[in-house]
Amino acid sequence: MTNFQISSRRIIYLINPVSGIKKKSSLLELIIRKNKEKKMDYDIVYTNPEGDYEFLKEKIRTEKITDIIVCGGDGTVNGVAASLIKTKVNIGIIPSGSGNGLALAAKIPTQPSKALEVIFNGNGSFIDGFYINDRFSCMLCGIGFDALVAHEFAKQKRRGLQTYIKVSLINFFKAKPYSFHIEHDKRSFSVNAFFISIANSNQFGNNFTIAPKARLDDGLLDIVIVKKMNKFMLPFSVLLQVTGGNGIENMSEHLQKRNVIYFQTAALKINNPDNAMLHIDGEPKETDKKFEIKIVRNAMKLIQP
Repeated sequence: MTNFQISSRRIIYLINPVSGIKKKSSLLELIIRKNKEKKMDYDIVYTNPEGDYEFLKEKIRTEKITDIIVCGGDGTVNGVAASLIKTKVNIGIIPSGSGNGLALAAKIPTQPSKALEVIFNGNGSFIDGFYINDRFSCMLCGIGFDALVAHEFAKQKRRGLQTYIKVSLINFFKAKPYSFHIEHDKRSFSVNAFFISIANSNQFGNNFTIAPKARLDDGLLDIVIVKKMNKFMLPFSVLLQVTGGNGIENMSEHLQKRNVIYFQTAALKINNPDNAMLHIDGEPKETDKKFEIKIVRNAMKLIQP
């Protein structure tokens, strides 16, 4: 854990120049005013549509940057964290995405002024991430129905929770189970499931908790498999999961008796013969027939309250 001394800090704020122009303008004004009040050494850098932040490494090295603050959502945080994995720089978040799952999991306020107070007064603590094949995730990835929703949501002109709920409901009636084969800890099993969530964070976003026992720094991934069932039962089974009604399982138990399988592991493999869709930290990604997933300990240093 890092306790900050303001005089020794050099901060970069990463801001999307296009999304929500009016909102971003007021955020920029707030950042400038608060940093001047604190006499911070800071700079403003704009995000890029390619999500490529490799250039930050050179700035960190040559300009002795101590903190990168992401003013955005989980997708932007993912892009920055993936580029800076295992560096000693602190990463902060001023949440301005659709779900803000990582910020909520870390108890970072969604109100910009309060999030800035965390930046100034919080602590930099290491959290885990994970790789799904060669792609990095700092929070959550999903295969199946939730990924289908992420792909459809990305096509919408309007974002936000209401749009996400609308897209979810429309696709719920079209949802179908997919075939998967799971390997982990010298065990394997096949399952038909609506979706599989691989979680380092307990959040889908918007305070919707899919893996109640997940922690950002425990060295474990929480795996949630929502099995094929009568669609009438599906919302109730998911509700039981998100409210903590499903305990973490000993995998020697009879899997056939559960509608939702919930377990923890540091690594696993998933065969995906039906090409179920994939999302990583809420962003739609191209899927694969096979996934190899493994935890990355101390992947990034996140500024938290």
